[in-house]
Amino acid sequence: MAMGINAKIAAISYLNTIPFLYGIRHEGSLCAELLLAPPSQNVRHFIDGSVDIALIPAAVVPTLKDAQVITDYCIGAVGPVRTVMLVSNTPIERVERIWLDAHSRTSVQLVGYLAHHRWKIAPQWLNMDDYALLDAPQPGDAYLIIGDKCFGYEGRFAYNYDLASEWIAQTKLPFTFALWVARKGLSYQVHDALQRALTYGVEHIYEAILESDYAINDYAYDYLTKNIDYLFDTQKNKALKKFWDFGLKVEPKVNPG
Repeated sequence: MAMGINAKIAAISYLNTIPFLYGIRHEGSLCAELLLAPPSQNVRHFIDGSVDIALIPAAVVPTLKDAQVITDYCIGAVGPVRTVMLVSNTPIERVERIWLDAHSRTSVQLVGYLAHHRWKIAPQWLNMDDYALLDAPQPGDAYLIIGDKCFGYEGRFAYNYDLASEWIAQTKLPFTFALWVARKGLSYQVHDALQRALTYGVEHIYEAILESDYAINDYAYDYLTKNIDYLFDTQKNKALKKFWDFGLKVEPKVNPG
């Protein structure tokens, strides 16, 4: 077999990316050096030139210089996503403070957008550095949690707001949480190789789960096939433009990621 095309790639280390990682590792088009990290660190890897390609939080993409969106794939949702949640024991209209998981600027900006446009609230925004806060929730407080940790909090709060569902209810559009970007000028052969690898991974979700640390989790297959929508289509592109036009203007503001 011919050697794959060399590329340095930063990807998110969550369950929802394992089909992408499986494709990159097994399809054969790429000989990739993979850096796996939370979304905020992927942004830094791309900005500092450590990688050629990165899976980047959607909110950050317009701020990146020398970057272009590539491939037909994303981390998106056309219904409940389950892994970007605002949880509380207080109904949303009475929430006074929102504690933020700042690992993804997209999720932070999305909760800000929804607070302003959908829920019509103006809460105080606080950084959640210690997840022990979730074990002793206070009246009037809500908590933004993202990623795989959300599964451990399902059913533990009186009020659970799935941010993808809330966005869809407000806009009648799907949502995109992360996009693949490449440095401008990167060879189109690399773009094509990544496209083939991602396609292979999305077509082999079951095999990707079996090879991963998530094989023992009974929710993994349903989540990846029913909650995550990987195709970056025209409707998701339209939704992103709406989000970029409005979402980035809403507090809170956080550092890259």
